[in-house]
Amino acid sequence: MAHFVKLDKNNMVITGVVVNNDAIEPNNEEQSGVEFLNNLYGTNDNWKQTSYNNKIRGNYAGIGYTYLPLEDIFMPPKCHDEAVLNAKAAKWECTNTDHNIKEIPFA
Repeated sequence: MAHFVKLDKNNMVITGVVVNNDAIEPNNEEQSGVEFLNNLYGTNDNWKQTSYNNKIRGNYAGIGYTYLPLEDIFMPPKCHDEAVLNAKAAKWECTNTDHNIKEIPFA
């Protein structure tokens, strides 16, 4: 099975599908999968393959993730405003350790 996600005009993941291996060419998985999906839906959408085991593109893409074409990775939404992209590790790094602390007033 091959996993694909559809991207909107801002490269944000808006949906995902699983394609049976019989529908794709083993030596050309992504392109043949994209062609299969666009033929199936009668569209010309922007599909990208993602890996359930994170073997390609850094992270398994989910709804709300963003595809970064220059880095060729999927990134989850930022955890907080101070987070910095570590494209090599395909993750957000926290620069402010206080973001995990929330003050709760006691009665």
